[in-house]
Formats: sequence, structure tokens, C-alpha cells
Amino acid sequence: MLTGLALWLVSFYVEAQRRPKPADATVGHGVEESIFTEGMKFMMMDEPARAVPQFEKVIQLYPEQPAAYFALAQALMKQGKTEEALPRAQKAVQLDGGSNKYYALQLAELYVKQKRYADAEKLYEELIRKSPDNIEYGVELAAIYLFDEKPDKALDMYDKVEKSLGLNEEITRQKQRIYLKQNKVDKAIQEAERLVASEPSEPEYLLEGAELLLENNRADEAARWLDRALKINPDLPQAHIMLADLYRRQGNLEKTSQELNFVFANPNLEADAKARILASYLGLVGNDQKAQQNALNLARELAKAHPNDAKSQIIYGDLLVQQNQKAEARKHYLRAIQLDKSVFEVWAAIIQIDGEMNQMDSVLTHTEQALEIFPNQGMFWFYNGMAHYIRKDYKQAVESLEEARRLLAGNPKVLKDVNAQLGDAYNGLGDHARSDEAYELVLKEDPDNDHVLNNYSYFLSLRKEKLPLALQLSERLVERNQDNPTYLDTHAWVLYVMKDYTKARTFLEKAVKDEQKASGTILEHYGDVLFQLGERDKAVEQWKKAKQKGETSDRLDKKIATGKIYE
Repeated sequence: MLTGLALWLVSFYVEAQRRPKPADATVGHGVEESIFTEGMKFMMMDEPARAVPQFEKVIQLYPEQPAAYFALAQALMKQGKTEEALPRAQKAVQLDGGSNKYYALQLAELYVKQKRYADAEKLYEELIRKSPDNIEYGVELAAIYLFDEKPDKALDMYDKVEKSLGLNEEITRQKQRIYLKQNKVDKAIQEAERLVASEPSEPEYLLEGAELLLENNRADEAARWLDRALKINPDLPQAHIMLADLYRRQGNLEKTSQELNFVFANPNLEADAKARILASYLGLVGNDQKAQQNALNLARELAKAHPNDAKSQIIYGDLLVQQNQKAEARKHYLRAIQLDKSVFEVWAAIIQIDGEMNQMDSVLTHTEQALEIFPNQGMFWFYNGMAHYIRKDYKQAVESLEEARRLLAGNPKVLKDVNAQLGDAYNGLGDHARSDEAYELVLKEDPDNDHVLNNYSYFLSLRKEKLPLALQLSERLVERNQDNPTYLDTHAWVLYVMKDYTKARTFLEKAVKDEQKASGTILEHYGDVLFQLGERDKAVEQWKKAKQKGETSDRLDKKIATGKIYE
């Protein structure tokens, strides 16, 4: 912009000096110079709005001066006022008669902004016609041809620019894009060959050409280009990874492995680069078992060779998870976070594996560590709350779950699980009002949530409160889960509390049908129902079975000893 301002300022003074001067011309010229200088100062201060009135004053004094219109148009363009700038730019070109190329370029820019491509093309074509020195503007003209959907004219112009100025990498790539859009792959390859010929010792151009061929399903030609690149530099990792991909597509897994092994055997290749290559390969193997196994072997060697590279440990951990070797995967994830604690996904993977392995102490430890780095991650608060609940630390569980609820307010799907767990935790604290409220929030969004239907109805039955609601919830539960022993037991216990022992027996008999799956709680409940129905000996028999299973009430031994129930 400053170059342009200097040019039009010089142009203004030259033009002003050529004009016939009145008697007081010396004083007048000083005034104009002052106004112009003031306008230019505002432009250099990036205050075009203050420059506009200065240039307008100059136009009032010199209405036939093209440089003043150019300056005014420039100030308006800086403010985004292209429609106002256009007539000023047109006036500058008209008054100048086409001799100043900067005026034409400004007007062409405004035409392009208003999508008047044909008008812009004429200006550029005239510029180039007038002087061979202006051929550099052919690049801009070619771009306008493309905007105007004239690809052949763009190609012709690119050829003229290159003929005059020599091979240009960016122009060549643009020509390739045009040819590929026209489905002229051979033409695009010819352009790639020109780049290779310009730098015969540069293998990167050969790799680009090979990639182009692979993308257009010309594997045999791509292999020949890669071979040419490897003759220049046999250690090119990208060439070998592309060959591995090519062989994989052909189903030749043996050669695929050979190429990858060659890359990983390169001692000069950094661990980070190897990790990136292996990651790209993982995206190619799909469900191919052999390829997956080879990737696993490579990842193992990578992790072993680079124990202090976090990415290598993560990739190996990811592959171990795919192979369902989760305990081993966790070891490498834990090693990765020792090296780099900033990767959220690794913490999430560790905590998920902890949960799946039912190691709540580990869940607690790792969520607390993760929350030191990611205090605003609601999922970590959720898992932390779950771990505290399982450890029966209900107060801490509630605090963590409430924080999770706050942070996950915008995620309805997860919020459901948080509220369900909060219902359990508040019940553990004996805060039944908040427990019921949390359960109701879940059922409002998901009336068939099995976890809430089960726990809410069971806790209500233990409290002997809202029993009609408890019955309604447990009925819905067993309608949906007719063979689940735990849910059948819940419904039966609601019936038991409501003293409908006969019906309770029906559901408990279904629950204990497979005694191996029946818990001690279910068997104890079955004994309680039998006792209420007057079958004392059978009740004691079930209580004894319950004792062998465990997970029973603290009154079971007394029931067995006395043959009676103590409410």
C-alpha cells in the first residue's frame, strides 16, 4: 500500500506541474501539497476514514487529476466500501487514459470483488498487450479466468507466463489441478515430469508424481516413479510407506511388511517420524488380520526401541486395545502420561480400562491425577464420583457428581447417567428428597431407564414410601426384562413390602430358577417370602443357601438360628 501511495503522490505532483499555472500558483501548490500530505499521513496511520475528506478536497481543487481519484478509491477500499470506490477508480483510469498500470490494477481488483470478471479480464489483457514487462500479471489474469470458469484460457495464460519467466512450481501445481478437474490425468503427469526434469536430483517431485498416480489408480506407473526416487535416495521413508500402501492394495502383505520393516530399521529416522508413519499405516490396514499383526509387531519394536517417546507408547497401547490386551495397553498408556501429561485421550483410555477391569482404586487415583490437568472435564468428575460411590464415600461422590452435572449440562445423553448416579449417591447419604429428584430428572427424559427403574423402586420399597409409584416402576422394569434375576427380585420385593406374598413368590421363583446366577440377596428374599407363606422349613433352606452365596442382610444368621424373620 505504501508503495502505491508513494507512486500516486509523485504522479500527482508531476501532473500538477505540467498544468498551466495561474499567477498565484506557488501559494496554491503549497496548499494542495499540504492537503495531500495530510491525507497520506492518515492512510499510513491506518485511518482511511480521516483521509477521505482530504482527498475529496484535492478533487475539488483539481477535478481532472486522476491520482486524487486513485487515492480516494484506495481509502474507500480500506474501509470496505467497494461500491463507493468503484466510480472513483473508473474516473482515475478514464482521466489517465490507460498509461498508469496501478490505476488499472486497482480498478480490476474492484471488478473482481463485484464478480465483474469480464471487465477485469479486459483491463489485465490490455496491460499485458501494452508491455511484455507486464506478463507477470498473467498469473492474476489466469486466476480471474478460473473464477469466470474459463480453464482453457487460464492454462493458455499460464503457458505464456512460464514461456516468458521460466518454470514456476506454483503455476505448475495450479495447471495440474486444472487438468485433474478436467480428468486429463496424462496432462497432469506431464506437468509433474516437467518439475522432475527441472530438478533431476530432487526425489520429492517424484514422490508427488507417484502420489498423483496412486490417487488415480495407476499403481504400476506409481511403482516406477517410486523406484526412480529410491535410486536417488534409497532411504526415503515416504517412498517405502507409499510402496507398502501400493502392495497392500494389491494384496501382497509380504512385500508390505518388507517395506515397513525397512523404514523401521532406519537408525537415522526419528522416533516421532516412525510413529507418524506407523499411524498412517494403521489407517490403511482395515480389518486385515495379518496386516494388523504386522503393525502390532512394528509398534512393539518401536515402543521398545524408544521408551521415552510418548507417541510410540500411545500407538502400541492403541493396538493392544484392539487386540483386547487391555492390561498391557494400560501399562504403555501410563508410560506415555509419565512422558507427556497433556494428552486427554490417553487419560480417558486409562480410566476406561480401570473401570472395565473393576479397579476402582485405580479409577480414583487416575481421575484425581487427570483432574489436576483437566479440571473442566466433566467426564473425569463423573468417573471420580462413581469410584467414590463404589467405595461408599457418598459425600465425596455427591460433590464430584454435582461438578460433573454442572460441566456436562450441555450433553443430555451423559447427563442422564450423571443424574442416575447422583440418585444412588444421595440415597447413600440418606438425602431421599434429592435422590428422588435426580431419579425423576432421568425418567423425565428416559422413562425406560433400567438402572433408575430398578434402584428407585427398590429404594422406595426399603423406605416403605410411595409404594404405588414403586410398583409402577418395577412393573415397567420386569415387562422390559422378563428374565433378569436382579430386576425380578426388585419387583418381587416391592410386592413383598406391599404384602402380596403369593405374587412375589411367582417372580422370585423365576429369579432363582438358575441358582448359579441367583445372588445371596435374591435367595434371602425368596426365603422371606416362603416364611410369610407359612413354609418355614423351605424358608430356612433358602436362607442357608443365601449364606453360602454371601451379599446378605446382617440379620440372616439370626433368621437361620431361630427360623423367624426380624423386621
